[in-house]
Amino acid sequence: MTTAAILTVSDSRHRSNDGSGAYIEETLTAHHVSVSQRVVVIDDVVDIQSQFLQFEQTNPAIIITNGGTGIAMRDVTIQAIMPLLNITIPGFGEAFREISLEEIGTRALASRAIAGFNQRNQLCYCLPGSTNACRTAMEKLILPEWQHLLFERQK
Repeated sequence: MTTAAILTVSDSRHRSNDGSGAYIEETLTAHHVSVSQRVVVIDDVVDIQSQFLQFEQTNPAIIITNGGTGIAMRDVTIQAIMPLLNITIPGFGEAFREISLEEIGTRALASRAIAGFNQRNQLCYCLPGSTNACRTAMEKLILPEWQHLLFERQK
């Protein structure tokens, strides 16, 4: 069974009120992906990288972060994760913003959502913290494509 780890990045969320992380976990589980870990950290580059690297060590096939992908000064998830990805998938962010533009209008332009593979060839997604944005990404991009992306990377 495929495994995933979920990292919520937020200064205001805790495991008990992490709606987006819970949604991602429930959705993955419903699609036969086992969630091995789900952790919440604050918007801090070192905390984000530390937890992400701990996830890497447990060897999930997929790592999904949510939160901290906007343009606010406290949004540092992309700065934290980008150096840890050796392959990026530009089409994911482009498609996510295009779909979001249809759903929420030009506010979608502020999203820096990304996807890629880390050094251990784990498929990594950085999603916004909004549950609606996570739903969009999961339903329209991640669930239809994650198996193919992992297959292609293993060639």
